[in-house]
Amino acid sequence: MWIVRVALNRPYTFVVLAFLILGIGSLAVTRTPTDIFPNIDIPVVAAIWNYGGLSAQDMANRIVSNYERTLTITVNDIEHIESQSLRGIAIIKVYFQPGTRIDLAVAQMGAVSQAALRTMPPGTTAPFIDWLSMWSTSLTIVMRNRS
Repeated sequence: MWIVRVALNRPYTFVVLAFLILGIGSLAVTRTPTDIFPNIDIPVVAAIWNYGGLSAQDMANRIVSNYERTLTITVNDIEHIESQSLRGIAIIKVYFQPGTRIDLAVAQMGAVSQAALRTMPPGTTAPFIDWLSMWSTSLTIVMRNRS
């Protein structure tokens, strides 16, 4: 109740206080750095194997397991590997340590893929290997959700 009495007795004090809060607030808003989309740099490379006619279990057993084993032995700076096998398609995502040179990783994976083709079923073609950017993935999701 005392604040009401002070506000009624000294109205200019509260007007000045309101302007002071407004000024400090606007100053804080203009000086605070904001970044809506921070630079997320997670080095991820995907290899997509395609072999028509193989079931998901056969893709996992005959292609994915051998390729993952070969990757872990020969490619540098791997953090972890995720894979998904579908009917006729296998998607293998290789996550690298931060700071890894992606061009070198893609080159090593390409070389390993060519060597691994000899252990794959006859007629297997080389995989599609591409670097996954967080920005391109986000854009794809946004564009898909908008339509």
